[in-house]
Amino acid sequence: MSAHLLVVDSDTAVQDLIGFNLTRAGHLVARCGDAESAWLVLDDAMPDLLLLEWDLPAQSGVSLIRRIRANARTRELPLIMVSARAGEHDKIMALEAGADDYITKPFSPREMLARIQALLRRRAPLAAADTVQMAGLRLDPSTHRVTAGTRQIALGRVEFRLLNFLMHHPERVHSRSQLLDQVWGDHVFLDERTVDTHVGRLRSALQASGHQDHIETVRGSGYRFVAWSARARLGLRAAA
Repeated sequence: MSAHLLVVDSDTAVQDLIGFNLTRAGHLVARCGDAESAWLVLDDAMPDLLLLEWDLPAQSGVSLIRRIRANARTRELPLIMVSARAGEHDKIMALEAGADDYITKPFSPREMLARIQALLRRRAPLAAADTVQMAGLRLDPSTHRVTAGTRQIALGRVEFRLLNFLMHHPERVHSRSQLLDQVWGDHVFLDERTVDTHVGRLRSALQASGHQDHIETVRGSGYRFVAWSARARLGLRAAA
């Protein structure tokens, strides 16, 4: 499961170590060295998961956790404390402040990745990881690739997640609010028209391979992925 992760640590060597292992595992990683910089990143774009150190300059990691949990937009953000503080009291304080997990330095990169994956599986709105093939499209979540025959279709992160969800639930109509919860996450507060914008982008990307009509608008209800587009059904009727 590929994800956008934010690493907050004042030690650039630790940033590099964590970033290297996360990137090698297929994740996209942003980095910063203090709480205020982290808050600016969160204000601009919500990551899928946050890893942060306790001992940050100016404001501690625990204080940042409390700030995150007190904010309606960020309170459900999956969060792991990564700290050299190994005492039971420290771990309890971080967990009571709102951390979902606690990793003690020095740590095993394999353990860190396993804990991240476990938390993402529990908290991610969309966890479908199986390759799906339908209507001439092949979507592989593990490589983040969509192909139509030999043609590779370039999709943005949100458009990929949207198509992933729709193809794993074909023929079902999903309202805009349901799509917001399942694709963006129920901890993200966005206008429902955001869904329309990204559906439009998805259709534009699929147009080159002729698959744009497989994303159907159901008036007054929402959207669905259909194995046979309306145009294809009309063609079959005409041939009959």
